[in-house]
Amino acid sequence: MKLDLIVRASEILTMDPARPPATAVGVINGRIVGLDEEIAGLDAERELDFGDAVVTPGLIDAHCHTAWWGLGLAALDLSKARGLDEIYSLIEAEVARLDAAGDTDSWVHGTGFNQAHHGGHFPDIAKLDALTGDRPIYLRHTSGHASITNTATLRLVGALEPGFENPTGGVVVRDADGNPTGLVEEAAQGLVQALLLPYSTERLVEALEAATTRYAAEGITSFTEAGVGGGWIGHSPIEVAAYQSAADQGRLRARAQLMPAIDALRPLTGHAADFAREGAGSGLDLGIRTGFGTDVVRFGHVKVFLDGSLLGATAAVTEDYCGHDHNTGYLLDDPAAYRERVLGAYRAGWPLALHAIGDAAIDLALDLIAEAQERYGAHPVPCRIEHFGIARPDQVERAGALGIAVTPQAGFIGPIGDQMAELVGPDREPFLYRGRSVIDAGIILAGSSDLPVADNNLRRGMQAAVDRRTDSGRILTAAEGITPEEALRTHTEWAARATGQIADKGTLERGKFADFAVFSASPLTAPDMRDLDIVATLVGGDITFDSRA
Repeated sequence: MKLDLIVRASEILTMDPARPPATAVGVINGRIVGLDEEIAGLDAERELDFGDAVVTPGLIDAHCHTAWWGLGLAALDLSKARGLDEIYSLIEAEVARLDAAGDTDSWVHGTGFNQAHHGGHFPDIAKLDALTGDRPIYLRHTSGHASITNTATLRLVGALEPGFENPTGGVVVRDADGNPTGLVEEAAQGLVQALLLPYSTERLVEALEAATTRYAAEGITSFTEAGVGGGWIGHSPIEVAAYQSAADQGRLRARAQLMPAIDALRPLTGHAADFAREGAGSGLDLGIRTGFGTDVVRFGHVKVFLDGSLLGATAAVTEDYCGHDHNTGYLLDDPAAYRERVLGAYRAGWPLALHAIGDAAIDLALDLIAEAQERYGAHPVPCRIEHFGIARPDQVERAGALGIAVTPQAGFIGPIGDQMAELVGPDREPFLYRGRSVIDAGIILAGSSDLPVADNNLRRGMQAAVDRRTDSGRILTAAEGITPEEALRTHTEWAARATGQIADKGTLERGKFADFAVFSASPLTAPDMRDLDIVATLVGGDITFDSRA
Protein backbone atom coordinates (compact mmCIF):
# COMPACT_ATOMS: atom_id res chain seq x y z
CA MET A 1 0.00 0.00 0.00
CA LYS A 2 1.21 3.50 -0.86
CA LEU A 3 0.11 6.45 1.23
CA ASP A 4 -0.84 9.85 -0.14
CA LEU A 5 1.17 11.69 2.49
CA ILE A 6 3.45 11.17 5.45
CA VAL A 7 3.91 14.07 7.87
CA ARG A 8 6.97 13.97 10.11
CA ALA A 9 8.10 16.20 12.97
CA SER A 10 10.16 15.98 16.12
CA GLU A 11 6.92 15.79 18.06
CA ILE A 12 3.32 15.20 16.99
CA LEU A 13 0.89 15.90 19.82
CA THR A 14 -2.06 13.62 19.10
CA MET A 15 -4.19 14.92 22.02
CA ASP A 16 -5.49 11.35 22.16
CA PRO A 17 -5.39 10.32 25.83
CA ALA A 18 -4.82 6.71 24.77
CA ARG A 19 -1.72 7.43 22.71
CA PRO A 20 1.53 9.26 23.47
CA PRO A 21 3.07 11.77 21.06
CA ALA A 22 4.23 10.46 17.70
CA THR A 23 6.81 11.48 15.09
CA ALA A 24 5.02 10.40 11.90
CA VAL A 25 1.43 10.29 10.65
CA GLY A 26 0.15 8.73 7.44
CA VAL A 27 -2.69 10.05 5.28
CA ILE A 28 -4.93 8.58 2.56
CA ASN A 29 -7.83 10.48 0.96
CA GLY A 30 -7.54 13.32 3.45
CA ARG A 31 -7.84 11.13 6.54
CA ILE A 32 -5.35 9.67 9.01
CA VAL A 33 -4.57 5.98 8.51
CA GLY A 34 -1.91 5.48 11.15
CA LEU A 35 0.95 6.81 13.23
CA ASP A 36 4.55 5.72 13.76
CA GLU A 37 4.69 1.89 13.87
CA GLU A 38 1.33 1.63 12.08
CA ILE A 39 2.86 3.11 8.92
CA ALA A 40 6.44 1.86 9.34
CA GLY A 41 7.95 0.76 6.04
CA LEU A 42 5.25 2.37 3.89
CA ASP A 43 5.99 4.81 1.10
CA ALA A 44 3.97 7.88 0.19
CA GLU A 45 3.37 10.10 -2.82
CA ARG A 46 4.41 13.09 -0.72
CA GLU A 47 6.35 13.54 2.47
CA LEU A 48 6.45 16.67 4.62
CA ASP A 49 9.15 16.82 7.28
CA PHE A 50 8.76 19.75 9.66
CA GLY A 51 11.95 18.96 11.58
CA ASP A 52 12.02 20.48 15.05
CA ALA A 53 8.51 21.94 14.74
CA VAL A 54 5.59 20.47 16.67
CA VAL A 55 2.42 19.22 14.99
CA THR A 56 -0.98 19.31 16.72
CA PRO A 57 -4.53 18.69 15.58
CA GLY A 58 -5.77 21.60 13.49
CA LEU A 59 -7.09 24.40 15.67
CA ILE A 60 -10.86 24.86 15.94
CA ASP A 61 -12.45 28.26 16.57
CA ALA A 62 -15.77 27.24 18.11
CA HIS A 63 -17.47 30.66 17.84
CA CYS A 64 -16.58 33.39 15.38
CA HIS A 65 -18.10 35.63 12.72
CA THR A 66 -16.24 34.94 9.52
CA ALA A 67 -18.42 36.70 6.96
CA TRP A 68 -18.77 39.77 9.18
CA TRP A 69 -15.01 39.97 9.65
CA GLY A 70 -14.26 39.28 6.00
CA LEU A 71 -16.64 42.02 4.89
CA GLY A 72 -15.10 44.38 7.44
CA LEU A 73 -11.61 43.96 6.01
CA ALA A 74 -12.56 46.56 3.41
CA ALA A 75 -13.96 49.00 6.00
CA LEU A 76 -12.21 51.69 8.04
CA ASP A 77 -10.30 50.02 10.87
CA LEU A 78 -11.25 52.02 13.95
CA SER A 79 -9.63 49.65 16.45
CA LYS A 80 -6.24 51.36 16.41
CA ALA A 81 -7.56 54.94 16.71
CA ARG A 82 -6.99 56.67 20.03
CA GLY A 83 -9.09 59.76 20.68
CA LEU A 84 -12.19 60.86 18.81
CA ASP A 85 -10.22 63.37 16.73
CA GLU A 86 -8.47 60.43 15.09
CA ILE A 87 -11.85 58.81 14.37
CA TYR A 88 -13.08 62.03 12.80
CA SER A 89 -9.92 62.28 10.67
CA LEU A 90 -10.41 58.75 9.35
CA ILE A 91 -14.02 59.53 8.42
CA GLU A 92 -13.08 62.81 6.80
CA ALA A 93 -10.42 61.12 4.68
CA GLU A 94 -12.85 58.39 3.60
CA VAL A 95 -15.49 60.91 2.57
CA ALA A 96 -12.85 62.82 0.58
CA ARG A 97 -11.75 59.60 -1.13
CA LEU A 98 -15.31 58.71 -2.13
CA ASP A 99 -16.00 62.25 -3.31
CA ALA A 100 -12.83 62.32 -5.40
CA ALA A 101 -13.90 59.07 -7.06
CA GLY A 102 -17.24 60.61 -7.95
CA ASP A 103 -18.97 58.06 -5.71
CA THR A 104 -21.97 59.86 -4.22
CA ASP A 105 -23.94 56.76 -3.20
CA SER A 106 -21.55 54.67 -1.09
CA TRP A 107 -21.78 54.57 2.67
CA VAL A 108 -18.91 55.22 5.05
CA HIS A 109 -18.24 51.90 6.73
CA GLY A 110 -16.08 51.39 9.81
CA THR A 111 -15.50 48.56 12.26
CA GLY A 112 -13.79 47.97 15.61
CA PHE A 113 -14.90 51.06 17.59
CA ASN A 114 -14.39 50.80 21.35
CA GLN A 115 -15.28 53.75 23.57
CA ALA A 116 -12.56 52.72 26.03
CA HIS A 117 -10.02 53.98 23.50
CA HIS A 118 -11.64 57.41 23.58
CA GLY A 119 -12.06 58.17 27.26
CA GLY A 120 -15.41 56.39 27.36
CA HIS A 121 -16.90 58.77 24.79
CA PHE A 122 -18.81 58.07 21.57
CA PRO A 123 -18.62 60.22 18.44
CA ASP A 124 -20.76 63.38 18.48
CA ILE A 125 -23.57 63.03 15.96
CA ALA A 126 -23.35 66.72 15.10
CA LYS A 127 -19.68 66.29 14.20
CA LEU A 128 -20.48 63.20 12.13
CA ASP A 129 -23.19 65.13 10.31
CA ALA A 130 -20.77 67.94 9.51
CA LEU A 131 -18.27 65.45 8.07
CA THR A 132 -20.68 63.29 6.09
CA GLY A 133 -23.65 65.48 5.17
CA ASP A 134 -26.27 63.34 3.43
CA ARG A 135 -23.94 60.37 3.04
CA PRO A 136 -25.02 57.46 5.34
CA ILE A 137 -22.51 56.10 7.82
CA TYR A 138 -22.33 52.77 9.62
CA LEU A 139 -19.61 52.28 12.26
CA ARG A 140 -19.73 48.95 14.06
CA HIS A 141 -18.80 48.65 17.72
CA THR A 142 -16.13 46.06 18.43
CA SER A 143 -18.71 43.98 20.33
CA GLY A 144 -21.00 43.81 17.31
CA HIS A 145 -23.90 44.68 19.59
CA ALA A 146 -24.02 48.38 18.74
CA SER A 147 -23.26 50.72 15.89
CA ILE A 148 -22.86 54.46 15.34
CA THR A 149 -24.75 56.37 12.67
CA ASN A 150 -25.47 59.94 11.59
CA THR A 151 -28.68 61.88 11.05
CA ALA A 152 -28.81 60.92 7.35
CA THR A 153 -28.87 57.24 8.29
CA LEU A 154 -31.44 57.70 11.05
CA ARG A 155 -33.66 59.57 8.63
CA LEU A 156 -33.48 56.68 6.16
CA VAL A 157 -34.56 54.14 8.80
CA GLY A 158 -37.44 56.31 9.98
CA ALA A 159 -36.06 56.93 13.45
CA LEU A 160 -36.79 60.66 13.16
CA GLU A 161 -40.46 60.17 12.31
CA PRO A 162 -43.13 61.04 14.90
CA GLY A 163 -44.35 57.93 16.68
CA PHE A 164 -41.23 55.89 15.91
CA GLU A 165 -40.95 52.89 18.25
CA ASN A 166 -37.84 50.89 19.02
CA PRO A 167 -37.92 47.34 17.66
CA THR A 168 -38.12 44.42 20.08
CA GLY A 169 -34.68 43.76 21.52
CA GLY A 170 -33.05 47.01 20.45
CA VAL A 171 -32.81 50.75 21.09
CA VAL A 172 -32.09 53.86 19.07
CA VAL A 173 -30.39 55.71 21.93
CA ARG A 174 -31.58 59.26 22.65
CA ASP A 175 -30.39 62.05 24.93
CA ALA A 176 -32.39 63.65 27.75
CA ASP A 177 -34.22 65.84 25.23
CA GLY A 178 -35.27 62.88 23.12
CA ASN A 179 -32.79 63.51 20.28
CA PRO A 180 -30.91 60.53 18.80
CA THR A 181 -27.25 60.36 19.77
CA GLY A 182 -26.31 58.22 16.78
CA LEU A 183 -25.82 55.10 18.94
CA VAL A 184 -27.94 52.14 17.87
CA GLU A 185 -28.03 49.10 20.14
CA GLU A 186 -28.71 45.42 19.60
CA ALA A 187 -31.63 44.44 17.32
CA ALA A 188 -32.21 48.08 16.33
CA GLN A 189 -29.13 47.65 14.14
CA GLY A 190 -31.37 45.59 11.90
CA LEU A 191 -33.06 48.81 10.83
CA VAL A 192 -29.77 50.04 9.39
CA GLN A 193 -28.73 46.68 8.01
CA ALA A 194 -32.02 46.37 6.15
CA LEU A 195 -30.75 49.19 3.92
CA LEU A 196 -27.57 47.25 3.13
CA LEU A 197 -28.73 43.63 2.98
CA PRO A 198 -28.66 41.23 1.37
CA TYR A 199 -25.06 40.98 0.26
CA SER A 200 -24.55 39.14 -3.00
CA THR A 201 -23.29 35.59 -2.91
CA GLU A 202 -20.16 36.59 -4.83
CA ARG A 203 -19.39 39.38 -2.35
CA LEU A 204 -19.77 36.92 0.51
CA VAL A 205 -17.54 34.38 -1.23
CA GLU A 206 -14.87 37.08 -1.54
CA ALA A 207 -15.23 37.86 2.17
CA LEU A 208 -15.02 34.18 3.15
CA GLU A 209 -11.92 33.65 1.05
CA ALA A 210 -10.21 36.71 2.53
CA ALA A 211 -11.10 35.67 6.07
CA THR A 212 -10.25 31.98 5.89
CA THR A 213 -6.95 32.66 4.12
CA ARG A 214 -6.03 34.58 7.26
CA TYR A 215 -7.44 31.78 9.43
CA ALA A 216 -4.99 29.36 7.86
CA ALA A 217 -2.10 31.61 8.90
CA GLU A 218 -3.27 31.17 12.51
CA GLY A 219 -3.37 27.36 12.37
CA ILE A 220 -7.17 27.28 12.16
CA THR A 221 -8.59 24.36 10.18
CA SER A 222 -12.23 24.50 11.36
CA PHE A 223 -14.57 27.20 12.60
CA THR A 224 -18.14 27.61 13.73
CA GLU A 225 -19.97 30.56 12.20
CA ALA A 226 -22.17 31.80 15.05
CA GLY A 227 -25.27 32.96 13.19
CA VAL A 228 -26.24 32.92 9.51
CA GLY A 229 -29.30 33.60 7.43
CA GLY A 230 -31.40 35.78 9.71
CA GLY A 231 -31.61 38.46 12.40
CA TRP A 232 -29.06 41.25 12.61
CA ILE A 233 -26.24 38.72 12.49
CA GLY A 234 -27.14 37.32 9.06
CA HIS A 235 -25.99 38.71 5.71
CA SER A 236 -28.41 37.10 3.24
CA PRO A 237 -31.44 34.80 3.29
CA ILE A 238 -29.37 32.48 1.07
CA GLU A 239 -26.15 32.92 3.02
CA VAL A 240 -25.42 29.20 3.12
CA ALA A 241 -25.09 29.25 -0.66
CA ALA A 242 -22.04 31.50 -0.28
CA TYR A 243 -20.27 28.92 1.89
CA GLN A 244 -21.13 26.16 -0.56
CA SER A 245 -19.93 28.26 -3.50
CA ALA A 246 -16.70 29.15 -1.70
CA ALA A 247 -16.10 25.46 -0.99
CA ASP A 248 -16.93 24.42 -4.56
CA GLN A 249 -14.48 26.99 -5.94
CA GLY A 250 -11.69 26.02 -3.54
CA ARG A 251 -11.88 29.43 -1.87
CA LEU A 252 -12.80 28.25 1.63
CA ARG A 253 -9.55 27.57 3.50
CA ALA A 254 -11.09 25.95 6.57
CA ARG A 255 -14.02 23.66 7.38
CA ALA A 256 -17.16 25.62 8.24
CA GLN A 257 -19.89 24.68 10.67
CA LEU A 258 -22.85 27.02 10.35
CA MET A 259 -25.27 28.01 13.11
CA PRO A 260 -28.53 29.26 11.57
CA ALA A 261 -29.96 32.19 13.49
CA ILE A 262 -33.27 31.26 15.07
CA ASP A 263 -34.88 34.00 12.95
CA ALA A 264 -34.10 31.85 9.90
CA LEU A 265 -36.21 28.94 11.21
CA ARG A 266 -39.91 28.55 10.43
CA PRO A 267 -42.72 26.19 11.50
CA LEU A 268 -42.45 22.73 9.96
CA THR A 269 -45.21 20.59 8.51
CA GLY A 270 -45.19 16.91 7.61
CA HIS A 271 -46.76 13.53 8.33
CA ALA A 272 -49.06 13.31 11.32
CA ALA A 273 -46.65 10.89 12.99
CA ASP A 274 -44.06 13.65 13.06
CA PHE A 275 -46.35 15.82 15.17
CA ALA A 276 -46.25 13.60 18.21
CA ARG A 277 -45.03 15.31 21.34
CA GLU A 278 -46.38 18.78 20.65
CA GLY A 279 -45.70 19.08 16.93
CA ALA A 280 -42.75 18.97 14.60
CA GLY A 281 -41.37 22.28 15.85
CA SER A 282 -39.48 24.81 13.74
CA GLY A 283 -36.52 24.42 11.45
CA LEU A 284 -35.19 24.92 7.95
CA ASP A 285 -37.07 23.93 4.82
CA LEU A 286 -37.26 20.23 3.94
CA GLY A 287 -36.63 19.35 7.58
CA ILE A 288 -32.89 19.99 7.32
CA ARG A 289 -31.33 20.00 10.76
CA THR A 290 -28.03 19.94 12.57
CA GLY A 291 -25.35 17.71 11.05
CA PHE A 292 -26.60 18.09 7.49
CA GLY A 293 -23.88 18.94 4.98
CA THR A 294 -20.46 17.89 3.80
CA ASP A 295 -17.02 17.52 5.33
CA VAL A 296 -16.39 21.17 4.43
CA VAL A 297 -19.72 22.93 5.11
CA ARG A 298 -22.13 21.53 7.69
CA PHE A 299 -24.93 22.76 9.94
CA GLY A 300 -24.37 22.97 13.69
CA HIS A 301 -26.49 24.37 16.52
CA VAL A 302 -29.24 26.97 16.24
CA LYS A 303 -28.03 30.40 17.43
CA VAL A 304 -30.22 32.42 19.80
CA PHE A 305 -29.37 35.86 21.21
CA LEU A 306 -30.71 36.23 24.76
CA ASP A 307 -28.95 39.45 25.76
CA GLY A 308 -26.44 42.05 24.60
CA SER A 309 -22.80 42.81 25.29
CA LEU A 310 -20.74 43.46 28.38
CA LEU A 311 -18.80 46.36 26.84
CA GLY A 312 -22.03 48.08 25.87
CA ALA A 313 -23.57 47.38 29.30
CA THR A 314 -26.53 45.73 27.55
CA ALA A 315 -25.88 42.17 28.77
CA ALA A 316 -28.64 41.22 31.23
CA VAL A 317 -27.28 41.13 34.79
CA THR A 318 -28.84 40.86 38.23
CA GLU A 319 -26.89 43.77 39.73
CA ASP A 320 -26.18 47.23 38.28
CA TYR A 321 -23.07 47.79 36.22
CA CYS A 322 -20.49 49.88 38.06
CA GLY A 323 -20.84 53.52 37.08
CA HIS A 324 -24.22 52.79 35.44
CA ASP A 325 -26.83 53.36 38.14
CA HIS A 326 -30.11 51.56 37.55
CA ASN A 327 -28.73 49.76 34.52
CA THR A 328 -28.86 45.98 34.51
CA GLY A 329 -28.88 45.58 30.73
CA TYR A 330 -31.79 43.77 29.14
CA LEU A 331 -33.00 40.57 27.53
CA LEU A 332 -33.64 40.98 23.82
CA ASP A 333 -37.13 39.46 24.00
CA ASP A 334 -39.72 38.25 26.47
CA PRO A 335 -38.80 34.96 28.24
CA ALA A 336 -42.12 33.43 27.19
CA ALA A 337 -41.35 34.21 23.53
CA TYR A 338 -37.92 32.64 23.87
CA ARG A 339 -39.40 29.56 25.46
CA GLU A 340 -41.82 28.95 22.59
CA ARG A 341 -39.23 29.46 19.86
CA VAL A 342 -36.35 27.65 21.54
CA LEU A 343 -38.37 24.57 22.49
CA GLY A 344 -39.76 24.43 18.96
CA ALA A 345 -36.26 24.41 17.48
CA TYR A 346 -34.98 21.84 19.95
CA ARG A 347 -37.77 19.33 19.35
CA ALA A 348 -37.16 19.65 15.60
CA GLY A 349 -33.62 18.37 16.13
CA TRP A 350 -31.58 21.52 16.69
CA PRO A 351 -29.27 21.61 19.73
CA LEU A 352 -29.24 25.06 21.31
CA ALA A 353 -26.46 27.65 21.28
CA LEU A 354 -27.75 30.43 23.52
CA HIS A 355 -25.88 33.74 23.61
CA ALA A 356 -25.89 34.69 27.29
CA ILE A 357 -23.26 37.00 28.74
CA GLY A 358 -24.88 38.44 31.85
CA ASP A 359 -25.87 36.24 34.77
CA ALA A 360 -29.57 37.08 34.34
CA ALA A 361 -29.39 35.83 30.76
CA ILE A 362 -27.44 32.75 31.89
CA ASP A 363 -30.28 31.95 34.33
CA LEU A 364 -32.72 31.99 31.42
CA ALA A 365 -30.38 29.95 29.21
CA LEU A 366 -30.04 27.25 31.87
CA ASP A 367 -33.81 27.16 32.39
CA LEU A 368 -34.43 26.75 28.64
CA ILE A 369 -31.83 24.00 28.24
CA ALA A 370 -33.11 22.17 31.31
CA GLU A 371 -36.70 22.21 30.09
CA ALA A 372 -35.75 21.19 26.56
CA GLN A 373 -33.73 18.22 27.79
CA GLU A 374 -36.32 17.16 30.35
CA ARG A 375 -39.21 17.28 27.87
CA TYR A 376 -37.55 15.94 24.73
CA GLY A 377 -34.46 14.13 25.96
CA ALA A 378 -30.79 14.99 25.69
CA HIS A 379 -29.57 15.67 22.16
CA PRO A 380 -26.51 13.68 21.00
CA VAL A 381 -24.75 17.04 20.48
CA PRO A 382 -24.47 19.06 23.72
CA CYS A 383 -26.38 22.31 24.07
CA ARG A 384 -24.17 25.36 24.51
CA ILE A 385 -24.10 28.70 26.24
CA GLU A 386 -22.16 31.16 24.15
CA HIS A 387 -19.84 33.44 26.15
CA PHE A 388 -21.00 32.50 29.69
CA GLY A 389 -19.46 35.85 30.53
CA ILE A 390 -20.58 36.63 34.11
CA ALA A 391 -21.28 33.24 35.63
CA ARG A 392 -22.10 32.87 39.33
CA PRO A 393 -20.85 29.77 41.18
CA ASP A 394 -24.35 28.27 41.35
CA GLN A 395 -24.66 28.65 37.58
CA VAL A 396 -21.36 26.85 36.99
CA GLU A 397 -22.59 23.97 39.14
CA ARG A 398 -25.93 23.79 37.34
CA ALA A 399 -24.31 23.93 33.89
CA GLY A 400 -22.14 20.97 34.85
CA ALA A 401 -25.17 18.99 35.97
CA LEU A 402 -26.89 19.68 32.64
CA GLY A 403 -23.92 18.35 30.66
CA ILE A 404 -23.56 21.38 28.41
CA ALA A 405 -20.69 23.14 26.69
CA VAL A 406 -19.73 26.79 27.14
CA THR A 407 -17.60 29.17 25.08
CA PRO A 408 -16.09 31.91 27.28
CA GLN A 409 -13.54 33.82 25.22
CA ALA A 410 -10.17 33.75 26.96
CA GLY A 411 -8.93 36.03 24.18
CA PHE A 412 -10.99 38.86 25.68
CA ILE A 413 -8.87 38.90 28.83
CA GLY A 414 -5.92 40.71 27.27
CA PRO A 415 -7.45 43.56 25.24
CA ILE A 416 -10.69 44.18 27.16
CA GLY A 417 -10.20 42.43 30.51
CA ASP A 418 -9.61 45.67 32.41
CA GLN A 419 -12.71 47.21 30.85
CA MET A 420 -14.84 44.20 31.82
CA ALA A 421 -13.53 44.16 35.37
CA GLU A 422 -14.35 47.84 35.85
CA LEU A 423 -17.91 47.30 34.64
CA VAL A 424 -18.69 44.45 37.06
CA GLY A 425 -16.63 45.53 40.09
CA PRO A 426 -14.41 43.49 42.42
CA ASP A 427 -17.18 41.32 43.87
CA ARG A 428 -18.18 39.95 40.48
CA GLU A 429 -14.74 39.97 38.86
CA PRO A 430 -14.16 36.27 39.76
CA PHE A 431 -17.25 35.40 37.67
CA LEU A 432 -15.75 36.74 34.42
CA TYR A 433 -14.98 34.38 31.53
CA ARG A 434 -14.10 31.45 33.73
CA GLY A 435 -11.78 28.55 32.98
CA ARG A 436 -10.70 26.32 35.87
CA SER A 437 -14.08 26.18 37.59
CA VAL A 438 -15.79 25.29 34.30
CA ILE A 439 -13.51 22.30 33.72
CA ASP A 440 -13.78 21.17 37.34
CA ALA A 441 -17.59 21.25 37.09
CA GLY A 442 -17.52 18.79 34.19
CA ILE A 443 -18.55 21.35 31.56
CA ILE A 444 -17.05 21.14 28.08
CA LEU A 445 -14.87 24.24 27.72
CA ALA A 446 -14.67 25.14 24.02
CA GLY A 447 -12.13 27.66 22.80
CA SER A 448 -13.29 30.52 20.62
CA SER A 449 -12.25 33.99 19.54
CA ASP A 450 -15.60 35.68 18.79
CA LEU A 451 -13.73 37.36 15.93
CA PRO A 452 -13.91 40.29 15.21
CA VAL A 453 -14.69 41.22 18.83
CA ALA A 454 -11.16 40.00 19.56
CA ASP A 455 -8.57 38.80 17.06
CA ASN A 456 -8.20 35.13 16.18
CA ASN A 457 -4.59 34.69 17.20
CA LEU A 458 -5.55 31.61 19.21
CA ARG A 459 -2.06 31.33 20.70
CA ARG A 460 -2.69 34.65 22.45
CA GLY A 461 -6.06 33.42 23.68
CA MET A 462 -4.62 30.14 24.93
CA GLN A 463 -1.89 31.96 26.84
CA ALA A 464 -4.52 34.23 28.40
CA ALA A 465 -6.48 31.16 29.49
CA VAL A 466 -3.35 30.05 31.35
CA ASP A 467 -2.07 33.28 32.91
CA ARG A 468 -5.28 35.42 32.90
CA ARG A 469 -3.18 38.54 32.28
CA THR A 470 -4.74 41.70 30.85
CA ASP A 471 -2.81 44.06 28.59
CA SER A 472 -2.18 46.32 31.59
CA GLY A 473 -0.58 43.44 33.51
CA ARG A 474 -3.53 42.85 35.82
CA ILE A 475 -4.33 39.23 36.66
CA LEU A 476 -8.02 38.52 36.19
CA THR A 477 -8.71 35.92 38.91
CA ALA A 478 -5.62 33.70 38.90
CA ALA A 479 -7.64 30.79 40.32
CA GLU A 480 -9.45 30.48 36.97
CA GLY A 481 -6.20 29.79 35.09
CA ILE A 482 -5.86 26.45 33.32
CA THR A 483 -2.86 24.39 32.18
CA PRO A 484 -1.25 24.75 28.73
CA GLU A 485 -2.46 21.27 27.81
CA GLU A 486 -6.02 22.18 28.77
CA ALA A 487 -5.73 25.42 26.82
CA LEU A 488 -4.73 23.47 23.70
CA ARG A 489 -7.60 21.04 24.26
CA THR A 490 -10.07 23.94 24.26
CA HIS A 491 -9.19 24.50 20.60
CA THR A 492 -8.84 20.83 19.65
CA GLU A 493 -10.56 17.96 21.48
CA TRP A 494 -13.01 19.98 23.56
CA ALA A 495 -13.99 22.29 20.71
CA ALA A 496 -14.69 19.20 18.61
CA ARG A 497 -16.91 17.78 21.37
CA ALA A 498 -18.77 21.07 21.81
CA THR A 499 -19.48 21.25 18.08
CA GLY A 500 -20.55 17.60 17.86
CA GLN A 501 -17.65 16.68 15.58
CA ILE A 502 -15.34 14.63 17.80
CA ALA A 503 -15.72 11.61 15.47
CA ASP A 504 -13.88 13.52 12.74
CA LYS A 505 -11.57 16.02 14.38
CA GLY A 506 -10.05 17.32 17.61
CA THR A 507 -7.47 14.55 18.06
CA LEU A 508 -5.07 12.79 15.71
CA GLU A 509 -6.43 9.26 15.43
CA ARG A 510 -6.96 6.74 12.66
CA GLY A 511 -9.99 7.66 10.56
CA LYS A 512 -10.07 11.35 11.49
CA PHE A 513 -9.40 14.27 9.19
CA ALA A 514 -5.76 14.96 8.38
CA ASP A 515 -6.08 18.50 9.73
CA PHE A 516 -2.86 19.77 11.32
CA ALA A 517 -1.42 22.92 12.86
CA VAL A 518 2.37 23.11 12.91
CA PHE A 519 3.86 25.20 15.72
CA SER A 520 7.45 26.45 15.87
CA ALA A 521 7.77 24.78 19.30
CA SER A 522 5.53 22.91 21.69
CA PRO A 523 2.60 24.92 23.06
CA LEU A 524 2.71 22.63 26.10
CA THR A 525 6.15 23.74 27.22
CA ALA A 526 6.66 27.18 25.65
CA PRO A 527 7.22 29.94 28.23
CA ASP A 528 4.65 32.03 26.38
CA MET A 529 2.45 30.64 23.59
CA ARG A 530 2.13 34.12 22.12
CA ASP A 531 5.77 33.90 21.04
CA LEU A 532 5.18 30.77 18.95
CA ASP A 533 4.87 30.95 15.19
CA ILE A 534 2.54 28.93 12.99
CA VAL A 535 4.87 27.16 10.58
CA ALA A 536 2.19 25.55 8.45
CA THR A 537 -1.47 24.51 8.38
CA LEU A 538 -2.98 21.52 6.58
CA VAL A 539 -6.62 20.67 5.90
CA GLY A 540 -7.27 17.13 4.70
CA GLY A 541 -3.55 16.75 4.09
CA ASP A 542 -3.40 19.78 1.80
CA ILE A 543 -1.34 22.79 2.79
CA THR A 544 -3.45 25.91 3.33
CA PHE A 545 -0.59 27.95 4.81
CA ASP A 546 3.17 27.47 4.76
CA SER A 547 5.48 30.08 6.25
CA ARG A 548 8.44 28.34 4.63
CA ALA A 549 7.23 29.00 1.09
